[in-house]
Amino acid sequence: MQIAREAELDLVEVAPNAKPPVARVIDYGKFVYEKTKKDREARRAQKKIEIKEIRLRPKTSEHHRGFKVKNARRWLGEGKKVKVRVRFRGRERDYPELALEDMKEIAEELQDISVIEHAPSFEGRTLLMVLAPQEA
Repeated sequence: MQIAREAELDLVEVAPNAKPPVARVIDYGKFVYEKTKKDREARRAQKKIEIKEIRLRPKTSEHHRGFKVKNARRWLGEGKKVKVRVRFRGRERDYPELALEDMKEIAEELQDISVIEHAPSFEGRTLLMVLAPQEA
């Protein structure tokens, strides 16, 4: 502490859990500034995975589903995850096997570039499945 006072700097405890604790004589303002700068760089370097979604209904036509699958293929190629959602209304809920069959077909069409990250499961009135891009 005396050395820090003489140098007109601050005594900063760097590693308090170490035996013995590590402290440095530095300018505290500069220390905080550099730490926030490092944290910001680390956040910028992180890869953020975006999740896209295609929404279907049990009665969605083959042609319309083809467009949706084409978009999903493009997104998976870009490295994004794709959430496939089939929404049930009214009595459609009584026939979940129709939607499960659609989900299976979509997964088969995209199996060359994707893997099923979350298998088809119900969440309220919707059936969800998440596809992730295949690792190279």
